[in-house]
Amino acid sequence: MSTAPLLVLCALGPEVWALRGGDWSGAAGGPPVLVRTGMGRRRAGLAVKRLLTAAPGGYSALVVAGFGAAVAPGISPGDVIVADGVRDAEGNHFAIGSGPTLAKALQAHGLTTHIGVHHTADHVVRGLERRALHAQGALAVDMEAAAVLARLRELHPAARPGGADGGPPPAAVLRVVVDTPERELVRPGTLPAGLRAWRTLRATVPALVAWHAQASATAGAAPAGASRAGQHPPVHPTSSTLPQEAS
Repeated sequence: MSTAPLLVLCALGPEVWALRGGDWSGAAGGPPVLVRTGMGRRRAGLAVKRLLTAAPGGYSALVVAGFGAAVAPGISPGDVIVADGVRDAEGNHFAIGSGPTLAKALQAHGLTTHIGVHHTADHVVRGLERRALHAQGALAVDMEAAAVLARLRELHPAARPGGADGGPPPAAVLRVVVDTPERELVRPGTLPAGLRAWRTLRATVPALVAWHAQASATAGAAPAGASRAGQHPPVHPTSSTLPQEAS
């Protein structure tokens, strides 16, 4: 049985572009499926639901990746923040057990990496609101991850992650920092920080390959996406089947 590919969800086209140009050689399941969901929780949630229902078991792991903002001091543009949990404004919390493994892989490839809670907001967070989120234990803020994880929970409410019982694929969340409390987007210097973050996001690819290989091996003896008797292999989406971009 063959391993299904990795599904990578990004909000923005430049994030997909950065990741597509990385070194995916040796990736378990072949090249990843890279999808631009669009910004915000609603779009991200709709995209992942459509992808996972269109190809049940079609992905052996899922990553939400892209740019984000740090809410804690002492983090620099271009650093990577890996989630060990994601929460939203409604108080929902989604634990992510893969965080330490992915962080270790990123560090092994020379990337400055932090690990902690990500907060998913429905707007751009600045100033005092960032300080409040940090006081509540967050390290980073984004606008999509919680919606993706909520859809996974909705589709697999009681299944064991990555299991042969039809559980959700192993999931990970990472954000490359573009702006920080000391250097917010509205301030000069954002463009160089953005270029640094773009290069770093591309440089995460070998670590994602290593993490995916480990996650796929751990997921069980029946890899997601393996065809069974009487079943057709899953059909992965193309740009003609999604409102955004996929490859």
